[in-house]
Amino acid sequence: MIRRVLAALTVLVAFGTVLAGCAAADAGSGRPQVVVTTNILGDVVSRLAGEEADVTTLMKPNADPHSFEISAQQAARLAAADLLVSNGLGLEEGLQQHLDRAAEAGVRMFVAGDHIDTLPYADRDARGTPDPHFWTDPARMRDVVDALEPALSGIDGVDRAAVRANAGAYREELATLDAEMTTAFAAIPPEKRALVTNHHVFGYLADRFGFRLIGAVIPGGTTLAAPSASDLRDLVAAIEAAGVRTLFAESSQPDRLVRVLAEEAALRVDVVELYTESLTAPGGGADSYLTMMRANTARIAQGLGA
Repeated sequence: MIRRVLAALTVLVAFGTVLAGCAAADAGSGRPQVVVTTNILGDVVSRLAGEEADVTTLMKPNADPHSFEISAQQAARLAAADLLVSNGLGLEEGLQQHLDRAAEAGVRMFVAGDHIDTLPYADRDARGTPDPHFWTDPARMRDVVDALEPALSGIDGVDRAAVRANAGAYREELATLDAEMTTAFAAIPPEKRALVTNHHVFGYLADRFGFRLIGAVIPGGTTLAAPSASDLRDLVAAIEAAGVRTLFAESSQPDRLVRVLAEEAALRVDVVELYTESLTAPGGGADSYLTMMRANTARIAQGLGA
């Protein structure tokens, strides 16, 4: 049975990657040009920059940050940026060579992962490796905002007062989000605060709000890995031992990955989709960081609180 699950998951992982393009900014506007790798950070940078800079986000909605790629034209945009913002911590695996070239060419870089208190992956296959999914904790996103404000303010032609005002307003929104998450998760009984997902993405949320990470279908911290028969066997045993009744599938990966595990291994569980590594297109349910986090909070609270 485990072999059937493994075969099905391997095929699905192979077909789950998505290439990304560019949300083009108006390079002729005369305003400073800021290029951002992921769409989650792109949303946050846009909120802080406001009208002071053109923000180009390389990663399309619903894409996978571990595997998305860019064109030669988009790579050239990196080299011409007044500021290049990336997540770091190994997240943008398919883009790293372009980021390295831009840094070597002297482009001003802001790496969000350099400005947070990182956590290592709990998974045995990635133990000791920094977890790049810090945005699942709004307090760490605030740390990024605190560091990003002076980076944006330091760009020639930017009104520092405007950026400072935008950053202050966004910090207040993050504080509101944090309070909402704290209240929602506090209502979940401690024994039910157990998470199983496609791959390890909730380490920071678990650390902040008191969840246990039971395991993930895909081992390690990247969607580019594949589970072994032993991995699946151990995960099924952990799920059964913990009495988990809800598995969470990520929007950037097919939810069939988790459904196959649930159905083929005869696990009686519900599968709930979360928005974890990518925003959606406008109207898609998670078209901003704040909207994404509120949607996930509601779904986790409902999925585990029943």
